[in-house]
Amino acid sequence: MRELLDKIETRQHLVRETAERLREQITLLTEQLAAAEGTLKRLETTRETILELAAKDGTSPPESLPPGYREILAAFEKADGALHAKDVCQALGTGTEPCHVEGRCHVDAGVIV
Repeated sequence: MRELLDKIETRQHLVRETAERLREQITLLTEQLAAAEGTLKRLETTRETILELAAKDGTSPPESLPPGYREILAAFEKADGALHAKDVCQALGTGTEPCHVEGRCHVDAGVIV
C-alpha cells in the first residue's frame, strides 16, 4: 500500500510541475497576444487617421506599396528591435554579401559583381 501511495505522490509532483510550466507559458502567450493586439489597434488607428486627413485635404488616399516595400516593412514589423541591412537581406532571402548589404552591386552580363 505504501508503494502505491508513493507512486501517486510522485505523479502528483510531476503533474504540479507540468501545470506550473503551462501557467507560465499561458502568462507569456497572454502578454504576447496583448502586445500584438495593441500593435494592430495602433496600426488601424494610424490608417484611419491618414485616410481622414487625406479626405479633409481632398487628396487621394496613399497608394499601396509595391511588393518589395511591403516585404521590407513586414520584416521590420516582425523584428524585436532595430534591423541592420544584413538582417533585412536575410529576412527577404536575398544575398548577404557586402555588395547586397552595401548597395554596391552591379550586373555584368547577368552576373552580380
